[in-house]
Amino acid sequence: MVSRAGFASLLGASFLLLLLRGAEPLGFSHRPMTAGDELSAAPSRYLTREERWMSQRLDHFSPTDHRQFNQRYFEFLDYHDDPTGPVFLRICGESSCDGLPNDYLAVIAKKFGAAVVTPEHRYYGKSSPFDSLTTDNLRFLSSKQALFDLAVFRQYYQEKLNSQYNRSAGFDNPWFVFGVSYSGALSAWFRLKFPHLTCGSLASSGVVLAVYNFTDFDKQVGESAGPQCKAALQEITRLVDEQLRLDSHSVKALFGADSLKNDGDFLFLLADAAATTFQYGNPDALCSPLANAKKKGESLVVSN
Repeated sequence: MVSRAGFASLLGASFLLLLLRGAEPLGFSHRPMTAGDELSAAPSRYLTREERWMSQRLDHFSPTDHRQFNQRYFEFLDYHDDPTGPVFLRICGESSCDGLPNDYLAVIAKKFGAAVVTPEHRYYGKSSPFDSLTTDNLRFLSSKQALFDLAVFRQYYQEKLNSQYNRSAGFDNPWFVFGVSYSGALSAWFRLKFPHLTCGSLASSGVVLAVYNFTDFDKQVGESAGPQCKAALQEITRLVDEQLRLDSHSVKALFGADSLKNDGDFLFLLADAAATTFQYGNPDALCSPLANAKKKGESLVVSN
């Protein structure tokens, strides 16, 4: 069985052999990996957690709105032996970005002598333009704004590298973008929208097609859960629906969600929490407690 680290090496090698064919004309080459590369990798979960900041435009599409906000980013240059070498732009998605993970991208970056940078997505972590998330403020949260954030960051960081290495303003390193799931979609769209700013992109499980009422996702959750866990989840749905009709405030309070006024939002919260355990490969965390509760004849929805 191939280990996770070994799989990352295989993934990196196969992907970049295709992506970087003819790499020497771009101005960089790779060194052969040695057997000790993975063993000598730092055991830390992150390559770095040192925060850096840049000023980002709030609205890229308004000619009159010049407001700015502080956007957090991280950089890792330990593998960037050649100043003309590649820059890997890791796209952070819809969550707080607390550092550069020491994962498959670190293995690939070490092999190809790449710098690794990652800006935090607007409105997440420490990169929120506003203290309060009103409906009016949230209008600036969109994938289109995020794509232009990436373009501005790419230009900003290229200029930073040029200054750091005492190069002319027109020099460009080879840039490659990486993303998974939502950030995978951003990676693909960035390559399409700004082909002059990147040499290639990796979009892993990129959600590039939005489907309204996509019930196939729920069907897959049911199949992954298995008959017993699926039956328990269906029973929970029935019980919650019933208690919402009787006393919606109390049942929401059980889950710390009594501030949610819309019943649909609350039901989505429960469904998404359940689906997440299957999506990220940890079904036992949900199914085992439910199976034990049913075996003991306990209620699957606690009530006062």
